[in-house]
Amino acid sequence: MPLMNVFDIAGSGMNAQSLRLNTTASNMANADAASSSINQTYRSRQPVFQAVMEDAAGQYRGVGRSTDPNAIAKVRVLGVVESKAPVRSIHDPSHPLADAKGFVHYPNVNAVEEMANMISASRSYQSNVEVFNASKQMMLRTLTLGQ
Repeated sequence: MPLMNVFDIAGSGMNAQSLRLNTTASNMANADAASSSINQTYRSRQPVFQAVMEDAAGQYRGVGRSTDPNAIAKVRVLGVVESKAPVRSIHDPSHPLADAKGFVHYPNVNAVEEMANMISASRSYQSNVEVFNASKQMMLRTLTLGQ
């Protein structure tokens, strides 16, 4: 595998973790957003990733399905899905957003899970940055061998 592929691999990981951090930030920002309707209530979102092999021609195959010895494993973002967990409904008839039955609906965001997700994504992103920097340093040192 050529050394330049390391930058593609680390870059795909950084892209994936950046999206993960953005969705986590969105979930945290909307954690306490009240709504008068269950259908209009914010729902927690999570990115879905897939490991793929990219061959020399730029074609993607499932992991383990590429016959190209120079194929590299990358992370591909399949999309962002909404959680199917029920929203929190609290009976508070005095709230300005209470529905006809006196319920106020809150998102299904668990702040503890989101904080753990944020820390994990941040550390994964930092690990990919370290791979990127170490590869750059190796390439620079290789260039100075002839001096």
